[in-house]
Amino acid sequence: MNLHFFKYQGTGNDFILIDNRNNAITLTAEQINQLCDRRFGIGADGLMTLNDNDDFDFEMKYYNADGKEGSMCGNGGRCIVKFANHLGIRRALYHFIAADGEHEAEI
Repeated sequence: MNLHFFKYQGTGNDFILIDNRNNAITLTAEQINQLCDRRFGIGADGLMTLNDNDDFDFEMKYYNADGKEGSMCGNGGRCIVKFANHLGIRRALYHFIAADGEHEAEI
């Protein structure tokens, strides 16, 4: 599998970040777990996809290193906002949605 990804760290936690605004990436829990494995994969505390959302600047999908979907990670939130900025989504104040609800952030 070829996968275009970025790796960010926020206050000591590191994450695999994927631009999924075109909804082309679907990963299983097993695949996410393998990608996050520090010995045989990329290695990370978790994986996040940045998805399109009509009502927010973007949607954050967060997965723990075991591949299970998580609700929210503060350090991950920091990283995904910076990632959104890197992708050209530039705002003075970001409004994004995650599994646990709405969030605001600024760089």
